[in-house]
Amino acid sequence: MNLGTQTIGPTDIDPVLKALAAALHGEGPAVELSTGPNGELVVGHTETPGCDDAVAVVRTSGSTGAPKATILTVEALAASSMATALALKGEGQWLLALPVQYVAGVQVLVRSLFAGTRPWVMDMSGGFTPEAFTAGALELTDKFRFTSLVPTQLQRLLEAPSPETLAVLRRFNGILLGGAPASAGLLDAAREAGLKVVTTYGSAETCGGCVYDGVPLQGVQVRVAEDGRILLGGDTVAAGYVDAPEATDTFFEEDGVRWYRTNDLGTLDADGRLTVLGRADDVIITGGVKVSAAHVQEELEKSDGVAAAFVAGVPSTEWGQAVAAFVALNSGAAGTPAGDHAVVLKQEWHRRLGLVAPKTVLAAPELLMLPNGKPDRLAMIDRLNALHQGK
Repeated sequence: MNLGTQTIGPTDIDPVLKALAAALHGEGPAVELSTGPNGELVVGHTETPGCDDAVAVVRTSGSTGAPKATILTVEALAASSMATALALKGEGQWLLALPVQYVAGVQVLVRSLFAGTRPWVMDMSGGFTPEAFTAGALELTDKFRFTSLVPTQLQRLLEAPSPETLAVLRRFNGILLGGAPASAGLLDAAREAGLKVVTTYGSAETCGGCVYDGVPLQGVQVRVAEDGRILLGGDTVAAGYVDAPEATDTFFEEDGVRWYRTNDLGTLDADGRLTVLGRADDVIITGGVKVSAAHVQEELEKSDGVAAAFVAGVPSTEWGQAVAAFVALNSGAAGTPAGDHAVVLKQEWHRRLGLVAPKTVLAAPELLMLPNGKPDRLAMIDRLNALHQGK
């Protein structure tokens, strides 16, 4: 049940900070942030039956279906904030460069409240641009500076960056990078530029990223189930969903530890370092052969001129499922129209990948994205289905 809302401007973060601070101190109801019909930020207060210490209700991204309302408690957020500070070797001032309606944005504000520092909100009224990011970063005053980005944002910042943009990026003590897999090329470019990038893995159900560079944060446990799915447990796991608090297929307790069952596949090495292999539903069965969409995507992104790729299976009368790819091309990479470039790439991939090469390729300047910077999987699958036409 919603207990009232307030609409605020894109950089007016004070009402959000005030509402979150009240909820953290047990002096107000849980905060739920959403987007209004005209893109405005709406601050709401929501009842969470059966959970008295809820601070925030955060919607999952909805990249694979209907978003779920995830309940984050004082204990979980405090554990996440403390573990993040330990991993980053300090607290400091944060630049908010992500929509605050999603868990990564909420966490920037929560960490700031626990640290007693004031975050600076990047002006994204004109979208995410290197110029707006640089202007926001220049407003930071604390010696220790942090921000959270998704790979698409970092990619834009590192495409022919100005000296000023590079300078502000290098001043961050930590740049958390999550929300989607980052390509090896992007991470190499970040390291070559001298940036302190930390890859993160997690979700709204774990208060955001809870595994940094493959290593669980303090208080976080990682297991891989018999079916290969990644299980995340410990202090940062959410209390459940507003509409389904007892979702035992997703949340469960074992030996006093609360666990969240992800839909991702992974492996743990001898040192306990996690490698995420892709989503459990990313396996494509084409012509009786099982194909990893994540593996094909990784191969496509090795090609010159490809900035990013999304791979999925689409219905096919001949193959059962056909491998299809939505490909973002670097501007002017080949000096040819996108359609012609896609034909050249298809020929290259057929030589390199054989039967698992994509049979349908849709080339565009960039991937379709959700407001939180994650790939819009459903929208791209719809486009690929329409292009492939079931053949």
